[in-house]
Amino acid sequence: MDRLSQLHLAINAAVEAGKRIMEIYNHEDFDVDFKSDNSPLTKADIASHEMIVERLSTSGIPILSEEGKAIPYEERRLWDHLWIVDPIDGTKEFIKKNGEFTVNIALIENQRPVLGVICVPALNELYFSTLENGAYKTTNIDRWVMSINLIKHGVKLPLKKQREKYTVVASRSHLSEETEDFISDLAAKHGEIEMISKGSSLKLCMVAEGSADCYPRFAPTMEWDTAAGQAICLHAGFDVIDWKTKESMLYNRENLLNNWFIVR
Repeated sequence: MDRLSQLHLAINAAVEAGKRIMEIYNHEDFDVDFKSDNSPLTKADIASHEMIVERLSTSGIPILSEEGKAIPYEERRLWDHLWIVDPIDGTKEFIKKNGEFTVNIALIENQRPVLGVICVPALNELYFSTLENGAYKTTNIDRWVMSINLIKHGVKLPLKKQREKYTVVASRSHLSEETEDFISDLAAKHGEIEMISKGSSLKLCMVAEGSADCYPRFAPTMEWDTAAGQAICLHAGFDVIDWKTKESMLYNRENLLNNWFIVR
């Protein structure tokens, strides 16, 4: 399967999962359960996971999903290629019904993101990228998503946006004291800061499209929270920098918990 076919597969998996999520979001009651780490889980998370896994499995590439079974590192470390999936990134935002949740799919090769897809079902928006072709955004998913010639339908990122102030985007639900301190340091360097709060991987998308200069994250995240967004950022000319290593974030690590990071 060539890269564009992989991209086509991932986009359609994300969009179809997004449609099912919106059916639940708009028309169905859903109970909220809690996982062992106290993070919320709904039937939309499960439905999205099952739909994405069914479609991506046709590629023959192994899948690491937030809602899948735990896979021992002894098995995963042998994977040169894998899909990393977050069936709903921003479940808290889904529960709040503020629309700031996404479906994230990334393809990893030798620990680095080479393809990323982020579907924003409530906004009918789609971000996608490949190492070979760059990063794109579209706001008109339904008309063209089944087309194999995907790139001509998107606007190439980053977009050119004029801003008077240095703009920082940060988590709506997980703004830590360390992040606030970092933003204060930025203000000392850049002057008055414009601060935007967003949920899910939309924060990475804002940097990739040029709507924000920086996204600092000094709070816990997992690989599936950042893999697709990092792909899109990388392929738009930005990066997710591991705060500990000072290098680009790597994936399929033994410990799936990310270090703190900065996107810029």
